[in-house]
Amino acid sequence: MNLQEFDAVSTFTRKMAIEAGVLVDMTPGKFGEALHEAGFCRHTAMTATAFAEVIGDADRLPPGQDQIGRWWDVLTLMRFAIGAAIRKSPSVRVDNVPFKVLVWNGTKHEAKSLYVNCGPGDNAEPVLTIMLEGED
Repeated sequence: MNLQEFDAVSTFTRKMAIEAGVLVDMTPGKFGEALHEAGFCRHTAMTATAFAEVIGDADRLPPGQDQIGRWWDVLTLMRFAIGAAIRKSPSVRVDNVPFKVLVWNGTKHEAKSLYVNCGPGDNAEPVLTIMLEGED
C-alpha cells in the first residue's frame, strides 16, 4: 500500500496557523520591510511564543526598546548563523539553523535560543519559520 491510498485525517496549513495566531506573519508591513532590507526574500513567520518572548508587545517593552529594533537583532543574528552553517558544510543541505538572541528585559539581558527552519509552505514553496528551541 502506498501513501496516496490514505485519506488525510486533518490538515493544518501555514495560512491556517497564521489566521489562528499560532504563527505570526513577519512578511507584510514594517516587519516585512526590514526582512527584505536584511536580504531575506522568503515568506517568514515566527511562532507566537517566539514572537512574544523575543519581539514582545510594543506597549510593554522597556524604555529604549522597540519591536523593529528587536526584529533587526533577530534578522542580523539569523543571517550570521545561516552564513556560518553554510560555510561550515557547503555541500550539506541546511534546513534547521540554531542561533541565540539577547533580549533586554529592562533589568538584564536574557538569552533566547531560537532556530530557523527552511521548509515547504502550503504550496511546497520554501518558507522560513523562526521558533524557540524545543518548538516544532
